[in-house]
Amino acid sequence: MGESMTECVDDANKVKSKASKIDGKAVAQAVKERLKEEIQAQVQAHDNLSAGKRRPGLAVVLVGEDPASQTYVKNKISSCEEVGIVSFHHRLAADVSQLEVQNLVRRLNADEAVDGILVQLPLPAHIDTREVLSLIDPDKDVDGLSAVNQGRLAIGEPGLFPCTPLGVMELLRYEGVELKGKHAVVVGRSALVGKPVALMLLAKDATVTVCHSRTSDLPAVCRSADVLVAAVGRANMIKGSWIKPGAVVIDVGINRIEVNGKGKLVGDVDYNEAVEVASKVTPVPGGVGPMTVAMLLSNTFTSYKRR
Repeated sequence: MGESMTECVDDANKVKSKASKIDGKAVAQAVKERLKEEIQAQVQAHDNLSAGKRRPGLAVVLVGEDPASQTYVKNKISSCEEVGIVSFHHRLAADVSQLEVQNLVRRLNADEAVDGILVQLPLPAHIDTREVLSLIDPDKDVDGLSAVNQGRLAIGEPGLFPCTPLGVMELLRYEGVELKGKHAVVVGRSALVGKPVALMLLAKDATVTVCHSRTSDLPAVCRSADVLVAAVGRANMIKGSWIKPGAVVIDVGINRIEVNGKGKLVGDVDYNEAVEVASKVTPVPGGVGPMTVAMLLSNTFTSYKRR
């Protein structure tokens, strides 16, 4: 009887314990450290080739003076240097013509020193973003946004896939989350996150439901998830009551709100409520965000090895 009572107390404590935080910064750093070692080994292995040593190269195209974009680019260039990737920074004026941007992309496609091309978004309104992105060589498309790479993902062929969904999958892998046979719910159907992460989860034998603004009884669908991925872009939308006890919650959302007159970044999930219900949950900031840059570097190295 004593043992049974002890087991009951232990079970109760387990139910009451808070979710563990999935530390995206730590996982991203682990990815970078692994890449640094692999890049160094790959370069050394090519010592005797006639082409000589060549490190992976990432070309970043920044158009205009958007402060957020400038910060993102600065961080990406810094991360390249950290792991041994050569960065080529192309900064264009905000009033640059469509033709000039397209011609730059064509030159980068032909440049043998460039393994990855990243056009920082958003572009100025007068630039046709889709047209520019469509010109990037799919085998250098490290953002994974081309129709070719999206198609490769859909039919299960190797390719370069969107960085944020790859980051989500790396977090789940790092945390040892079993996906086979589990029900994964993705809230959001964007081409950047929702659709590709759903396909990636499906490839790992999860049963996947994709939700959106027209989904009936969204809270009930979310409560059925063993793994819940939120990528809808609405601050604190998903409440603790929407989460299945013990579920793994990945919050892709980044939303700025005002709290006591100060700006604050929050996700699509109400973190304070989620930690009371879930088994594992990503914070915002510090969860999925750092993984996006880490997987950009990983895509660049993948392109380098293939080329």
